[in-house]
Amino acid sequence: MVKKHFWWVLCVLVLVSVTATSWRPAAASNTVNLKKENHSAKEVFEQYANTIYQAANLQQAGLDAGVFQKALTGFFNLKLANKLPQTSEIITVVDFNKSSREKRMWIIDLFSKQLVLNTWVAHGQGSGDDMATRFSDRDESHQSSLGFYVTDDVYQGKHGRSLRLDGMDAGFNASARARAVVVHAADYVSQGTINTLGRLGRSFGCPAVAPEVRDQVIDAIKGHTMLFINGNDSSYASKYLDESNLQNFVPDTTEGQTASR
Repeated sequence: MVKKHFWWVLCVLVLVSVTATSWRPAAASNTVNLKKENHSAKEVFEQYANTIYQAANLQQAGLDAGVFQKALTGFFNLKLANKLPQTSEIITVVDFNKSSREKRMWIIDLFSKQLVLNTWVAHGQGSGDDMATRFSDRDESHQSSLGFYVTDDVYQGKHGRSLRLDGMDAGFNASARARAVVVHAADYVSQGTINTLGRLGRSFGCPAVAPEVRDQVIDAIKGHTMLFINGNDSSYASKYLDESNLQNFVPDTTEGQTASR
């Protein structure tokens, strides 16, 4: 009788153990799997970036994968630095390595993995003609400034409805407020201007967009979202491109969300 009771208790214990294992939280299971497969935090982050890149059809939209990954790295570092709300999921990427004739602004919803808008954007007249090759944070330079920005409030200015920007990179775009570098509409951002001049018109340093998409752009990115302006300048450096903190925002691959949310 005692022996039969012992085997019955042993079976119950085994059943409880199996049940507990099968109901382990998804995030914990992912962690175990990643460790078993010897994936580094950087590799997992790159997989996450590639998932967004593919799902949002960003290659077809002309966004370079390396530029997107830089933008995403900065996005998470800005969250870790409490420069962005933890609920923020919209990023804007501008790539001045591309001709002004190309639609080189991308607004991306990371939560839904969708491209919200791909459109033209002007650079500063001091930065070049069709291609932007010179960048500065100096007042009256009329040049574009590279780096990470956080969008702020909407206001009515000399260009109509506009969106203020705060530069996050000291020495590269931190004077954005003082220089009144904002998102605004301009008539010279159009196919007609490209047809006439062979390029877009140019601003005094603002990332100006076409009048017909102004409200869509501003409404999508206003209120503390990230904007990243990329360009060919070997002197550009940013603490927000630091990859040493990647383990702090390794995504939960089951839920499709990031650990920092």
